[in-house]
Amino acid sequence: MLIQSLISATLVATGLLAEGVLAGGYHVPIPAKAQKRYENHYGAMLGKRASVAHTNSTKDFRYLTKKTKPYRVESLPDVNFDIGEMYSGLVPINSNDTSRQLFFIFQPTIGEPVDEVTIWLNGGPGCSSMEAFIQENGRFLWQPGTYLPTENPYSWVNLTNMLWVDQPIGTGFSVGTPTATSEEEIAQDFIKFFKNFQKLFGIKKYKIYVTGESYAGRYVSYISDAMINANDTDYYDLKGALIYDGVIGAFDSVQMQVPAYPLLAENNNMLNFNSEQLAELEKIHTSCGFDKYIDKYLTFPASGLQPPMKYTEECDVFDTALEYALAINPCWNIYEINQVCPLQWDILGFPTVLDYMPAGAPVYFQRKDVVKALHAPRNLTWTECSVNPVFVGSGGPQGEGDLSADPIQSVLPKVIEHTNRVLVSNGDYDFIIMTNGTLLSIQNMTWNGHLGFTKRPSTPINITLVDLEYADVFAENGMAGVDGGQGIMGIQHYERGLMYAETYQSGHMQPEYQPRSSYRHLEWVLGRTEEL
Repeated sequence: MLIQSLISATLVATGLLAEGVLAGGYHVPIPAKAQKRYENHYGAMLGKRASVAHTNSTKDFRYLTKKTKPYRVESLPDVNFDIGEMYSGLVPINSNDTSRQLFFIFQPTIGEPVDEVTIWLNGGPGCSSMEAFIQENGRFLWQPGTYLPTENPYSWVNLTNMLWVDQPIGTGFSVGTPTATSEEEIAQDFIKFFKNFQKLFGIKKYKIYVTGESYAGRYVSYISDAMINANDTDYYDLKGALIYDGVIGAFDSVQMQVPAYPLLAENNNMLNFNSEQLAELEKIHTSCGFDKYIDKYLTFPASGLQPPMKYTEECDVFDTALEYALAINPCWNIYEINQVCPLQWDILGFPTVLDYMPAGAPVYFQRKDVVKALHAPRNLTWTECSVNPVFVGSGGPQGEGDLSADPIQSVLPKVIEHTNRVLVSNGDYDFIIMTNGTLLSIQNMTWNGHLGFTKRPSTPINITLVDLEYADVFAENGMAGVDGGQGIMGIQHYERGLMYAETYQSGHMQPEYQPRSSYRHLEWVLGRTEEL
């Protein structure tokens, strides 16, 4: 966020991974080759998970050694199934200095072994990657409003070795006093930590992928750039990057304010602004020149470099809209604009823009039994997003105390040109980082010799993967197969090493809201497919 069960045998038996579902009279629109591919893949996952769950054996654990044994996570409270091979704890940034350490959770793939590590970073700045681990792309999910965690059939652990890291210093379970004033500094901290982590786990000459969301658009770009600059493929063989709903340009203006009114007007059927409110928002939009800015610069090919978009308090359409929306719908969520009441219990305590926990309900990562199981420090209180700043500078492009330039100016083009495997994506229901704001940022970026995309993104993304998350529920209700392939769930466009993906019906946290689309995105970044 940006501040202010096993796959059961029933799944196979009901035919969601086989053609038997068609006998029930429901048509699942999935091509035979794709059906076979997913049948083989998830059949393998089912077999491996069932085996692990029944034996609880460590004999196949790839990274378990005397050195890593103290980091092994044997179980987690309220997770009522075997979690497999998992490690967590603190690793120092500088080998002999335990006063500055980053916290991680590492889970090797449950698929075929791969010599690669995929890093995930949440944003903020100062928001913990434990959010993604437990609610987005980890092996199990405990999402808002749910009673207990369930296994995630779309976990990125299916495909790759996953590493979630709380960074920079001052974030989540990480230890130390924040000192950074720039992305360059935290990138150096990260790659030092990452090298120490790899040495601990005997990892060398692996392919490295850096991924994240929100303010991590800056983290991903600068950390990837630091890996390139290190010129050390033993530990930093960067092969690709992924940024979801990311801060890559001027997020406080171009990505947040300029596209706000058009997004609200387009979706007002579910927002219910009255005519006076809409008129006021449109007045701000036009009087501040946001409409002309979009008309001139959201073009394909790019019409030219965009001048800085400065705005005053009178041009704050974002906060004006937020006040209107919360009055109409107290449960409205800037991270997912289609959310309605009730305000759901969230084990992380942060279900919308509001901090909220029902009386007596604990924050999961503040529980003593959870802290002990994860080998996390016991002398600090975990929060989803840091109470105190993690950057100590004054000002900066986004006013966060982070003095580094926006990624589109230099580092992100360099990462694209180095890997030719970067995916930037935005969810259409995100109000904190908006789709057209991300496109405007891309159209203001020069990479591989040209400014922006030459053509408007238009190629559809057809999600043929059948539902694996709620399949048992559908089957129990006599509706097996109704939850088949989703169909067209977005738009993709690839030019010169950069893949752009617009995701339909998704908010800010794409792996949580549209896990099937997100799974496809990761497959592309890892080189498992050439299109989305």
